[in-house]
Order: sequence, then structure tokens, then C-alpha cells
Amino acid sequence: MKIDIHTHLLPENLPDWKSEFGYGGFIRLEHHKPCCARMMRDDGKFFREVEENLWSGAARVKDMEQTGVAKQVLSTVPVMFNYWAKPKDGLNSSRFLNDHLAEVVAQNPDRFYGLGTLPLQDTDMACAELVRCVKELGMQGVQIGSHVEDMNLSDERLFPVFAEAEKLEAAIFVHPWDMMGEARMTKYWLPWLVGMPAEVSLAISSMIFGGVFERLPKLRVAFAHGGGAFPFTLGRIEHGFEARPDLCAVDNPHPPSHYVGKFFVDSLVHDGRALKYILDLFGPDCICLGTDYPFPLGEAEPGKLIEDSRLALSQPVKDKLLYGTALKWLGLESN
Repeated sequence: MKIDIHTHLLPENLPDWKSEFGYGGFIRLEHHKPCCARMMRDDGKFFREVEENLWSGAARVKDMEQTGVAKQVLSTVPVMFNYWAKPKDGLNSSRFLNDHLAEVVAQNPDRFYGLGTLPLQDTDMACAELVRCVKELGMQGVQIGSHVEDMNLSDERLFPVFAEAEKLEAAIFVHPWDMMGEARMTKYWLPWLVGMPAEVSLAISSMIFGGVFERLPKLRVAFAHGGGAFPFTLGRIEHGFEARPDLCAVDNPHPPSHYVGKFFVDSLVHDGRALKYILDLFGPDCICLGTDYPFPLGEAEPGKLIEDSRLALSQPVKDKLLYGTALKWLGLESN
């Protein structure tokens, strides 16, 4: 069995939020030929070409049957977070996306789990929508960005959302977005190649240094893209903590290594050596299959890297990576 925790979904048709809210910056879909669309910013700037498997549950199930994936965990495309929007408008767009995602799950409950999105620019609204996602829409948790405008995930304004998630026993999936230094990375697709791993490391480090895991030990958080740059720079991060506690240990007294094994990452690292390293670092109980379906930087054959015979992983380890740890992170299995 394979459970893919990192997949993205959009409605086939998006509202004209620019007209509804009175200002721009939102994404719309331009269906220019059958089964295909362009994701466009409402200023006319092209964002991404997509196909019907981004919005069609039936197309997804067909792909899943071909690749042996039993279940996908659905979450919105990160560009749809809309954290920059006015809070009420962010809530309205979140509710629209969440209602659609829940409908897709309800149509295929044996195939899909759902993660909602939240208007994190307003803590009270975000907490209320988190409760609705879990208690009314039946979702397993939410997806959030690696930061929220000027707030890193260590920001105290976000802590009530994490506390509510722990209370609800809701899973959190952290995905990079709005990459740091993007203005200096206009060529070679570098925001996706360099910025995304850095953003994930920023998110993990912020939650560790900010004491989120210390104060909320039962919180179940998974980070996309194998933890990004964090696993491979942990030595530097740890050394910095020890060398300059006056700068690093101001909100949490424990070193970063204390929290390794207390959060989850997906397996999307594209390289067998990298997978072996994060396995040594985090252990199989903290790594879940993730592919970034249906986008080109994802793993086209889900689980291929895990099942690669050259890695010589035991079957129990493969089982954890392919589905067991995902169930644990989703709160659907105790072990």
C-alpha cells in the first residue's frame, strides 16, 4: 500500500476574487484547451500550466491506479494561501477551497484524505476555520506555508493556531512558498530549486528555536521536500546554537538535535543518498511518502526511490515509508 501525503488540488473553476474583493493579486484558471488550463495571476501574469488531474478526482484516481497509490492526502496549491489578502477575504477564499476539497474527498473517501487551508493573517479566523475543517468537514488537518508574510512560524501570533491543532489532534503539513531571495533568483527556476529547500529549513528552525515543539509535544507536524536544507545543515545549526546561545537559545533552551525525531518529513528528496541520510537522521518512523503530485518537480513514479533495490531497505522500513508513518502522522494509527 502507498499513501502519498504531498499532493495538490484546485477547483476546476475559481471565483473572480479581484472583482469580488475589489483588488488584485489572486490566481485564476484560464481553460484554453480541453483538459488543460493556465494558472494566471489576475494581472495577466502567467504562473503555471496545469492539467485536469489538478482538479479532477476521476483523473487522479486513474493516475493512482496506474502508479499503485492507494490514497492521496489532498491540499491546495500553496500560491492559493492568500496570506497577503485582507483577513476576511482570506477567510472567504480559504472556505471556498476547503469546501471544494472536502467535496472531492467525500466523493472518493476510500482514495483521499483532506488538509484544509487557513487565513493565518488573522489568528481568530484561522482557529475557527481549523475547527470547521476538522469537526465539520472531516479533514485530518491543514496545510500551512513556511511563513506568513512577515511572520516566521516562531511568531507568537501564530502559536494559538498550533495550540488549537494539538487540541484537535489535527495534522499540520508545512509547505514552502513565497521563497526568500526570490528577487535575486529570476533565472534558471532557482526559486524552486534553491529557495524552496531554504524555506523549509527556515520553517523547521523557526518552530524549534521558537519553542513550538517544546510547548506542544503532541503536535504532529510534517515538512515537505524531505525537510529541505535542514537535514544537511543541521550540524551548522547545532554548532551555532552551542557557540552563540545568547542569540539562539533565547526562546528555547534545548539544542535543535533534541527535536530530531519529533516531527515528520516527506520522502521527496530525488536522490537515494539523500534518502539514506534522512533515514539515518530522522528514522523511518518520521518519514512519509510524498510526491508533490501533479507537478513536474515531483516524483513521477510514487515510491520508486523508496523501493530502489540499490538502497537495500528492509520490507518493514519500506512499509513505514510507503504508508505506515503516514497513518501515524494523520492520527489514524498509533504505531
